[in-house]
Amino acid sequence: MDYAGAIEYILLQLEADLPEHLSYHGHHHTLDVLDAAQRIGKSEGVSEDEQNLLLVAAAFHDCGFLKGHQNHELTGCEIARENLPAFGFDDKAIEHICEMILATKIPQNPKDHLAEILCDADLDYLGRDDFEPIGTNLFKELKHLGILTEVEAWNRIQLSFLTQHVYQTTYGKTLRQPEKQKHLEKIRDIVNSYDN
Repeated sequence: MDYAGAIEYILLQLEADLPEHLSYHGHHHTLDVLDAAQRIGKSEGVSEDEQNLLLVAAAFHDCGFLKGHQNHELTGCEIARENLPAFGFDDKAIEHICEMILATKIPQNPKDHLAEILCDADLDYLGRDDFEPIGTNLFKELKHLGILTEVEAWNRIQLSFLTQHVYQTTYGKTLRQPEKQKHLEKIRDIVNSYDN
């Protein structure tokens, strides 16, 4: 299987064809998730073959946005099924990649260790110090799509999301959860100020 070729192919598609208004789910997000998946996979001690499969799933996980934002995980699986055979991927590998992609749908539902890693990589930023600028980009994107308009509503959603989110891997629990908790407390204070 040509892992590197498959990753390069989809990254070029994303860079060329993703809509401009995707201030969060842009090409840069996929690169960020690829980097996090590589880091977490290494930390979690997965095999080389598993790591390669994980990175292909990371590269394809949001490619459904090429065709629209609704059900983009399912669309991403369709794109993977259409394109990965040309890179030597068999049905079993493609279905595993699709299971990982589908696990990232909110609320996340990983069925195996690789899916857990991809889920944590996808939301790695929740426990990093670039949380605020990345969150602002997501709010901007949701505003453009007409899903949200008010900062107050956005902060309430963030509070609910951060409260319910759970890191799956040892890496996430150890290295990201403490910082995520700080962001959660800050947003809780902001939301509490609305109700006073």
